[in-house]
Amino acid sequence: MTQIIRVNKTKPEPEKLSAAAKMLASGGTVVFPTETVYGLGANALDEYAVKKIFTAKGRPSDNPLIVHIYDFTQLDKLASTVPASFFELAGKFWPGPLTMVVKKSPLVPDLVTAGLDTVGIRMPNHPVALELIKQSGVPVAAPSANVSGLPSPTKAEHVINDLDGKVDIIIDGGDCLVGLESTVLDIAGDTPVILRPGGITPEQIEAVLGKVMVDRFVYERFKDQDSNPRSPGIKYRHYSPKAEVILVEGSLTEMAAEINTRSEYLINNKKRVGIMATDQTRHMYAHGTVMSLGDRDRPETIAGNLFGLLRYFDQMGVDVILAESIDRTGIGIAVMNRMVRAAGYNIVGAGHAEQW
Repeated sequence: MTQIIRVNKTKPEPEKLSAAAKMLASGGTVVFPTETVYGLGANALDEYAVKKIFTAKGRPSDNPLIVHIYDFTQLDKLASTVPASFFELAGKFWPGPLTMVVKKSPLVPDLVTAGLDTVGIRMPNHPVALELIKQSGVPVAAPSANVSGLPSPTKAEHVINDLDGKVDIIIDGGDCLVGLESTVLDIAGDTPVILRPGGITPEQIEAVLGKVMVDRFVYERFKDQDSNPRSPGIKYRHYSPKAEVILVEGSLTEMAAEINTRSEYLINNKKRVGIMATDQTRHMYAHGTVMSLGDRDRPETIAGNLFGLLRYFDQMGVDVILAESIDRTGIGIAVMNRMVRAAGYNIVGAGHAEQW
């Protein structure tokens, strides 16, 4: 049976977290909030404990995990080599939504890194997460706390719906602020490469390091099924609701026209339709259940609402979700990465869509 612990999200009571910390230290599984999404944690140095993460989520074992720390003293057990750029970036963005990939220590089980010789490490910017990791005394491996493939959880209720009865403890620390997983930056080689966009933008990283590369799998399918991805969120179906998602690209008027045409057709064919609009466009739709993701001029609002709205449409029982695209700048690159994968690469250009 899963124990649910509710804590103050800004000033967590240390005594309320002691049982969860002891659970982590003894090889159990604990779900906890971070500033990005809720994570499903286990002792990163205990292979038996880490296996429980994969079992609870139904996660493929060739999908690497990110390890969370509360202090730089924990690096010694995780990394064999830490480049100078690591500390430059940490000084700017930690605690925060940036995961850095470095050469791993032999102490880190291969299951954590999917057999790779690198490990992703981050320090979350959330008082509950930091206090929990500190009390546990162990680095914590933690992917998103959802059934593998579904939208990531940004509320405790999302976690309870997915994992109640499958994990030892769920800590309810309120809503997550960023709403998208961390940026994953590989600094193990000569050239820094963004493997997964997230809460820290390419522009912010370049302000510290200079030009960085963005991995082609940010938008392309990972086609080499015989190799392991260097970051989570690449190889398998991710962020997808039960409903079919169709992502529409084009100008605002083109997208609205395309979505109106499709929604009318689908509704006439007895399909329940959800429309993911924005504050600027929600008035442009005549059919279906229309919900705004947020303000196009403040894309961080769209990032914060994305996963919650995908889950909301599933609760509403819609069959098809028609989603607008947004600009791929700033955090928009991370939003579009998640939307492309939620749609299973089902993308149409407004005005010249395929037959349907």
